Amino acid sequence: MLSGLRDGLAREARFLDHFSRLILRIRKAKEGKEHTVVDTIEGWADARPHHPALIDGARKRTYREMDAYANRVARWARDEGVQRGDAVALLMTNRLEYVCAWLGVLKAGGVCALVNGHLHGPGLAHTVRISGARHVIVGAELLETWGSCTDGLEEPPIVWVQRPPGDATELPAGARSLDDALAKKSEVRLPPSARRGLTAEQSAFYIYTSGTTGLPKAANITHIRAANIMHAFAVMLGADETDRIYDPLPLYHATGGIGGVGAALTVGASVVLRDRFSASHFWSDVAEHDCTMFLYVGELCRYLVNSPPHPDERRHRIRACMGNGLRPEVWPAFRDRFGLPHIVEFYGSSEGNVSLFNLDDVVGAVGRLPAIADLVLKVRIVAFDVEREEVVRDAKGRVIECAPGEVGEAIGLIDATKAGGRFDGYRDPEATRKKILTDAFAVGDRWFRTGDLMKRDADGYFYFVDRIGDTFRWKGENVATSEVAEVLGVFDGVEEANVYGVSVEGHDGRAGMATVVAAEDLDLAALHAHVAASLPAYAQPLFLRRCDEMVTTGTFKHRKVDLVREGFDPSTIAEPLFVRDDAAGTYVPLTPEVHAAILSGAHRV
Repeated sequence: MLSGLRDGLAREARFLDHFSRLILRIRKAKEGKEHTVVDTIEGWADARPHHPALIDGARKRTYREMDAYANRVARWARDEGVQRGDAVALLMTNRLEYVCAWLGVLKAGGVCALVNGHLHGPGLAHTVRISGARHVIVGAELLETWGSCTDGLEEPPIVWVQRPPGDATELPAGARSLDDALAKKSEVRLPPSARRGLTAEQSAFYIYTSGTTGLPKAANITHIRAANIMHAFAVMLGADETDRIYDPLPLYHATGGIGGVGAALTVGASVVLRDRFSASHFWSDVAEHDCTMFLYVGELCRYLVNSPPHPDERRHRIRACMGNGLRPEVWPAFRDRFGLPHIVEFYGSSEGNVSLFNLDDVVGAVGRLPAIADLVLKVRIVAFDVEREEVVRDAKGRVIECAPGEVGEAIGLIDATKAGGRFDGYRDPEATRKKILTDAFAVGDRWFRTGDLMKRDADGYFYFVDRIGDTFRWKGENVATSEVAEVLGVFDGVEEANVYGVSVEGHDGRAGMATVVAAEDLDLAALHAHVAASLPAYAQPLFLRRCDEMVTTGTFKHRKVDLVREGFDPSTIAEPLFVRDDAAGTYVPLTPEVHAAILSGAHRV
């Protein structure tokens, strides 16, 4: 009993320590109404001019050098007519110049639209169009990608090409060289008057939703919101000026590009960049650059656990890592195999006001809020009808808060006067409106809808269950795709599993289907027995699709929209398909004849 009490007190003290330090840092960042992200970074450039800020393989840039390059970008932007609030789109892969470019745009008072370099064609055109950018900086390595979208732009922005060192790529017709333009600019900072009147409430970035279920939306990230994210990562990691943070995540995404980079640049530390995540180079990079921390997303951890042993995987000084999406079935193996002393799992979104942190290494939890935090951070889980995809209201029109252990949608009170209560919306007002729940507990209140189903235990720990729209109903029951994927993921022979629901003619709801990365000799009978022993009948996948490689977004999130649309038709899907056969105790090939029998009702499912 005494041990449990001590553990509980230590847990409360840990939360209060981190939370109080975060509040103090945020308040300090807001002391001056015109204090922005730029001012914080410039402060470190003055205080630690010769300390490495950015490391990219063999290349390094000190704080002074980073600041000088960004000053050239700021002068270029001003000379090209970029005014306060104007957007400049940035389409580059991870490297030193990426961070310097957005810092320079912010120095000029502009907004940097961080465009996903994995998009092509209409999707890429859409992201550039909604930013309103009249200039786009394109890395020479992505010129072909850029060319795929130009036909979809009625008024294409001016293209400025930035070449990596030693690159001699020929400029396409109409494009201009950013390198040549910057060579003519002074590295001296713009005068303070250049940003006079620019407040922390104004936009700094547009960061796009991942587009797992449709076209991306541009989230509006203000200077104060960017500062909040940066300081939160630094505090939760416990970062200081001695740290080197390894960041292999895409810089166009909030976790890698703002959280990871910001955790270093707001404390005078160094960030080590990688052009893209590589499981085979991960630990050698960490060891070579003497990194003390790193950023992750869940699937990155799975890739590392599934990789062959690496000679450097325990030859490191990592003391903490931070990220989101680390699945419970991967967590212990990830921690124990690589000797990781502290994993900080968090929950949040680029635009949302629900932010949670698991500081206690509790496997599977995305965060915890003790009762005392409710005075500041108003997060609730409310009843949700999965079939109708809407929040449940009582006879008085109010939402119903879930009891511990019950699954519902997580929502956060919108209150700009409180730390963590902001929701600055999207570029599209209609998209903003759809994310706000009104008159929830009282007339006139406003809550941000996360779009995520969660549950909370009696100790205040939150657990992610599924994305709304991913959870589906079959045989009158709700099926959480994440829980089914977890069961499949621990089966020997399944490297990855993407679970979703598909419509079956003549049946209500959607049947479970899983696309799995597995070898051709996957033991289907053993898999059938495994899911039968681990899941209720309604949740056991009816259909399987085997593939060699999973389709993901640039941040390793599984794409479901195309798989749902393709369904289970063997006449249009080249990859092997299987259907559950309970009588035979296995999954059997889904032939065109069996498919036709399912649609006609002759084959019962």
